[in-house]
Amino acid sequence: MKNRNFGINRNRKLGIIGGSGLYKMEGFEKTKWKKVQTPWGEPSDSIMMAKFYGNDICFIPRHSRGHKINPTNINFRANIDAMKQMGVTDIISVSAVGSLKGKLSPGTFVIVNQFIDRTFSRVKTFFDEEIVAHVSMAKPTSKSLGECCEAALKKLNINHQMGGTYVVMEGPQFSTFAESNLYRSWNADVIGMTNMPEAKLAREAEIRYCTVAMVTDYDCWHSEHEEVDVAMVIETLQKNAANAQNMVKEIIKTFKYFSIDKDPANNCLDTAIITDPKLRTKKTIEKLKHIAGRVLKK
Repeated sequence: MKNRNFGINRNRKLGIIGGSGLYKMEGFEKTKWKKVQTPWGEPSDSIMMAKFYGNDICFIPRHSRGHKINPTNINFRANIDAMKQMGVTDIISVSAVGSLKGKLSPGTFVIVNQFIDRTFSRVKTFFDEEIVAHVSMAKPTSKSLGECCEAALKKLNINHQMGGTYVVMEGPQFSTFAESNLYRSWNADVIGMTNMPEAKLAREAEIRYCTVAMVTDYDCWHSEHEEVDVAMVIETLQKNAANAQNMVKEIIKTFKYFSIDKDPANNCLDTAIITDPKLRTKKTIEKLKHIAGRVLKK
C-alpha cells in the first residue's frame, strides 16, 4: 500500500462528518449515540460512536438527522470541539457539491485539496476572545488522508479526481448564473456550502482534515443541463449512496497505515498563538481546553 509508515499508527481515531447515508451502514458494531456538551453550544447532533474493522469511529450528521440545519446555521465550532473531545485525530468530510467543470460529471468524487472561502455570516475561529492565534491554511487538507481516500476510490473503481478547488458559498440559495461563471473563471472545480469554516476550525484544533466532494449537478452554468435544484441533488446522492458508504468503509480499514509525517495540522498551534501569556485569563483558557489545552498549559 502506498505511503505506509512501517506499520499501523494506532494512536489515531477517525471522525466522519456527512449525511444520513453514512451512519446507516451495514457492518458497524456497538453503535450508540452520545450527546456532547461544548463551550460553543450544541453540536449539530449527538455523536454516533461505532466500531468497524477493529477501529473506533465517530460520526456527526452535519445538518442533524433529518437535515434540519441550513449551512449558515451549522455550529461548526461545537462540531469540531465535540470531535476533539471524543479523541478524534483525523476527519473525513463527505459533502455534496456542484461541478464547475465539464469533465466533472454528476457521480464523480473529488478529493479536494484547496478552498476558496466566500462565506460571510459564520464565526471562523475558536480564538475570538482574549487569545489570538494565526494558523496556516496554505495547505488546508491532509495529504495522507487524501492519498488514503484516493486508494479507496481506486480499489472500488469509483470515478474520481485527485485534487481540486472547492468554492464555499454562503447559501442556502444556489448560485446565480453570473456567480457560477465567475467561479469557473477562477478555475475552481466544485462549489458547495459546508466546508468552511469547518476546515479552518479543524486546523485550529490540530485535527487532520480531508474532503471528499460528491458531484451532484452542474450548478447553473452548463447550457446543456438543467439548473440545480434539491430534487436533482437528492436523486444523485441516492444513486451514489452505496459508493460513498463503501469508500468510507475502506478508509476506516486503511487510514492508520498512511504516514502523517509533516502533516500541516500536526502541532500547528506551537507557533500560532501570539497573545502575551500574562493576558490569558483562566476563563478563556478553560473555554479552549479541548482545542488548545496542549499549548495553553505550557
